[in-house]
Amino acid sequence: MASTGLEVFDRTLHITHTWLDEIMAEIGPDRQRAWHVLSAVLRTLRDRVPLELAVHLGAQLPLLVRGTYYEQWHVTREPERIRDPDEFLARVAEKLAGSRPVNTRDATRAVLRALSRHVDRGQVVKVREALPQQIRDLWPLDEPPAANGAPGRPGDAA
Repeated sequence: MASTGLEVFDRTLHITHTWLDEIMAEIGPDRQRAWHVLSAVLRTLRDRVPLELAVHLGAQLPLLVRGTYYEQWHVTREPERIRDPDEFLARVAEKLAGSRPVNTRDATRAVLRALSRHVDRGQVVKVREALPQQIRDLWPLDEPPAANGAPGRPGDAA
């Protein structure tokens, strides 16, 4: 691991690379595309859940990921009224415009699986339960770890 001279930066870089590696294991070996996918899915999720849940989820993300999560956020009291998975995936696809093509459903599921592995399970359940059932179906909770075998570890989200 490269050293920046600050432990907090080294740690967030390491954790972020772990998340990106897991996403790339599912969508292909392009780190930039994995970053764009992670950002697009997190922002779409953030805009869909109630404000309090969005803030609590953001607090559990690695520092570097937290930055992209909050970027371009216009805080509102009411979440967007995205009711079905096709609309959710369309919002993700809009945010991916201009990047290399990717299967939006597979990419979204890869990010949601990474969240399930690295964010506190109780928080994941709360966020997931705030979604309509059809969107929730994109986010199964009991799936095997990423192809690289990197399970989530307590404290990974800090």
